[in-house]
Amino acid sequence: MKMLILYHPDSEYSSMVENFVRDCEKRTSNSIEVMSLETPEGSHVATTYGIVDYPAELVISDDGQLLKHWQGSDLPTFDDVMGYLNN
Repeated sequence: MKMLILYHPDSEYSSMVENFVRDCEKRTSNSIEVMSLETPEGSHVATTYGIVDYPAELVISDDGQLLKHWQGSDLPTFDDVMGYLNN
């Protein structure tokens, strides 16, 4: 299972996303993948999972199924994220 965050690196939310990732990685051994929506891969992932609001946080199973997602500027709490990643 993995956590992926899609965002625009030069947006007003970039520092919030980067701080969230740093704080989560300090508190757990899980890594969070960060992907720019300005790349072909990031755009493809957003289209694949129907993401329309950013930043977007996705929990994806090993076989590629979207298990949970959050969209918009209200990032989930650390505990919310860990609850999905540790199942």
